[in-house]
Amino acid sequence: MTTRSVDANLIHALAASAFLVAASAQTFPLGAQGLDDPQAIDKIIGTTVEEEETEAEAVPERVIAAIEKTPENISTVRMTTSLDKVDIVFLPDAAQLQGGPPAEIEKKLEERSDDIQRLRQELEGNAMLYHAIDSRQILIRDILAVEFDEDRRNVVIYAAAKPAGG
Repeated sequence: MTTRSVDANLIHALAASAFLVAASAQTFPLGAQGLDDPQAIDKIIGTTVEEEETEAEAVPERVIAAIEKTPENISTVRMTTSLDKVDIVFLPDAAQLQGGPPAEIEKKLEERSDDIQRLRQELEGNAMLYHAIDSRQILIRDILAVEFDEDRRNVVIYAAAKPAGG
């Protein structure tokens, strides 16, 4: 046998092995869970996600305070890898279909529009927080602000949206 025929035989054997592996993957599906599976989402989030619904007009001071802290919260979102609790506060009266946020909140959002846009980008880039938001069928563009507690173990996410199914 020449070196050339050994190389050709080796290449053919490797190609046949690769074909068999690819064919068996179709016969025996992988055990990975899709993101439609609630258990997979819970594992990604890894924390309790609670929801509440209130009117933006009832809590404008809290939302405005959270908006004002957006530059600080951008870096906190970027560094967050685990939380004890995620609380999503739905503000249905602030949804675009309802005319948008109350005037005082809208004014603060306009003042901080660049920061809010960066916050939304960071939320999209944080798998845990993104999946917490996405699992509740909230669009990133509807996030008004986030509010971390002093220990940065709990976060409140304010969303100008109605709860899914509500």
